[in-house]
Amino acid sequence: MIGIGNTVNLFASAPDLQKKSFAAMITRLAPNGQCPLFGITSMLKDKTAAQFTHGYFSKTMLFPTIVSGAAGDTAVATTLTIVANSNLMPGMMFRNDLTAEIIIINTVVSTTSVTATRAVGTVAAAVIAANQTWTMSGNAFEEASIRPAPQYIVPVQNTNYTQIFRNSWGISDTVRASLTVAGDGNSAENKNDAALFHAVDIEKSILWGQKFLGTRNGQPFHTMDGVINRITVDANANVTTAGATTTFTQLETALDPMFETTTDPKGSMDRLAFVGGTAHRVLNNIGRMNATYMINQGQTEYGLRFESFKLTRGMIHIIEHPLFNTSAMYKKMALFLDLSNFSLAYLGDRRTKYQEYNARNNEVPSDNGIDAVGGTYTTEVTTEITNPSADAIIYNLTAAAVG
Repeated sequence: MIGIGNTVNLFASAPDLQKKSFAAMITRLAPNGQCPLFGITSMLKDKTAAQFTHGYFSKTMLFPTIVSGAAGDTAVATTLTIVANSNLMPGMMFRNDLTAEIIIINTVVSTTSVTATRAVGTVAAAVIAANQTWTMSGNAFEEASIRPAPQYIVPVQNTNYTQIFRNSWGISDTVRASLTVAGDGNSAENKNDAALFHAVDIEKSILWGQKFLGTRNGQPFHTMDGVINRITVDANANVTTAGATTTFTQLETALDPMFETTTDPKGSMDRLAFVGGTAHRVLNNIGRMNATYMINQGQTEYGLRFESFKLTRGMIHIIEHPLFNTSAMYKKMALFLDLSNFSLAYLGDRRTKYQEYNARNNEVPSDNGIDAVGGTYTTEVTTEITNPSADAIIYNLTAAAVG
């Protein structure tokens, strides 16, 4: 080829030569390794944290309901007593879940009282039962109406702390110079091991981390919240402990709350399930025990292996997580994540960097003249989980059952 090599013809002919992020390189090095979630983040858009205290906002669409007061109201009452509620405005219409009567709010007197026009529709006004639920059915305004008051969603501020991860390797220069029977030498092997330790430590904190701010060795010390703690604290209704057996119906019931939240209106209702070995077997057996299959003549393979589940309200894609299999408890656990509400935020330029000492191309030893070589991986990062109510956890998946 004649001409000057440039990035266009270089990466057109060999696109995989482009340098990858640390997460992507770890995935290429160990595609079936112990840090699948960290590896997946290489395909997600990451964020930049400006400070070690990382704040971000999330907003949730409001669907107002009102609940009648404990005493109820008569069929002609226009001042209605309600259980304390917020986000109500004149012009909102509500339908009684029991009688189907529709009312329109005229004024919001207080958090426990509104005035309303009754029977706005074909259903006549009726006695309102105590503690009766009314569901918002839209709004309506008369001709030439005055502009309504602005309505907005109040953002919820979430905070997390960055966490500094460091992993080193080191061998004497004698070991470095010693020849190996196979491979790229002792230095390369130890360096790769340190990289894997670094990735696995990040993965563990992404999963099980809890945020903390204090001091250690006289210096500021901070750790980040992981997805399991965030779901447990902020979406506890989505955490289920299974019984001795689990049916398909029970599985759907446990996962129903997370499908109440849509984080990406442009995407499908898919969730990624990270599971332990026992939980994986249970999910597979739920499918097997609730299915009908037959063996054909000449068949040389037998069995069923499900990689995804179609539930009534969404799709579940299953990945067995090696780290879950290191604990009897987590072997029976399934973690369901909506990736559209998850990302990593790196502090400034502190994405994974590697610093080596006494490298062969250094003219002067860089580590107090020690007769050894080594290096250190450093990353400072935190998690963003903008809407944990879209995620779920099931513990104690022990055995499957029909149903």
